Parts: sequence; structure tokens; C-alpha cells
Amino acid sequence: MYNYIKGIISLTTVNSIVIDNQGIGYNIFVANPYSFEVGSEYKVYVYTHQNEYETSLYGFKTEEEKSLFLRLIDVKGLGPKVALPMFATGSVAGIIDAIDRENVIYLTKFPKVGDKLARQIILDLKGKLAASSKEETINNELVDALESLGYKKPDIKKVLPNVDMAASIENQIKEALKLLLKG
Repeated sequence: MYNYIKGIISLTTVNSIVIDNQGIGYNIFVANPYSFEVGSEYKVYVYTHQNEYETSLYGFKTEEEKSLFLRLIDVKGLGPKVALPMFATGSVAGIIDAIDRENVIYLTKFPKVGDKLARQIILDLKGKLAASSKEETINNELVDALESLGYKKPDIKKVLPNVDMAASIENQIKEALKLLLKG
């Protein structure tokens, strides 16, 4: 739904921040809320999580953190509330390294990540994260935009190879829409 929200931090709590954007205060769950300075402007990359009970925003300071978070929550048994705290004490590079080196001990140091879940993370993601680069982040942004317009992921994935990823996101969307309309 949203890629990022830019605004002034008006409040920090134990597990979230409130960012004021044009008079609307967005409550965003973040790994380190006190690393944000109240009264300062930030660009926070967000993921919108919806289930039958609530809609929540999860925020990150970098696109790389968001990209890794999205990959982590695809792992069976690892939801946003378990994945987010991994960024409080672990860096993107550290988490990727632990997964690629099959370092179960490193992964189990995170809250609610036991031996079984750590092994599932390794099984699902080993060797797939080193390739996650800026291009993948752009792909995710493009996919999210097209999904929000009502297109289905399988249809989107068919046209992605024909889209110029060096173009701006706006031009990528235009190009993908033309390809999707051709069928």
C-alpha cells in the first residue's frame, strides 16, 4: 500500500513511533523506536500488514532492511511481530551472513526464534539473499504498486522481465501496465 512515509516524529513509544505527515499521525512499529529523534524529519520505509483483526504499519530506516524483512516474513512461521525485533539487535549483513553460514546459534538469539524456526529460515533463504539488491527492492516496489491496482502476482511476474528496471518507478509502472493490458 505505502512504500514510505516522510514526516516529523511526534512520539516514540516502547515499540513504535508516530510520524506526522500533513497533520495525520501514522503509528508505525519499528525495531528501535528510540533511534528516532522526536521533532526531526525522517523518511520511513513501511510495510502494511493486514489480517482479519488489524491493519499495522512496520517501518524501516533503509530499503535494504525492508527488503530483508519482506523475505523473512515469507518464511513459514515467521510473521512481522517476530521478524521486526531481529532488526533491533541484528544488522542486515549479520542476518544474511548467519543464514548463508547456517548459524543457528546467531538466529536463535532473537526473541521467539527457536531452533526449529531458525532452521526453517535457513532452509527457505540460504543463498537467496546475497543476490537481493537494489534491483530486487525496485521489483518489490513495482509488484506492490501493480498489486494495489488489482493485478495478480502471477500476471505481474510474467511481464517483469520485459520491464526496464533502470527506468524510474513511474516509467516502470507505465511500461508494466502497457504489457499487462496487451495480455
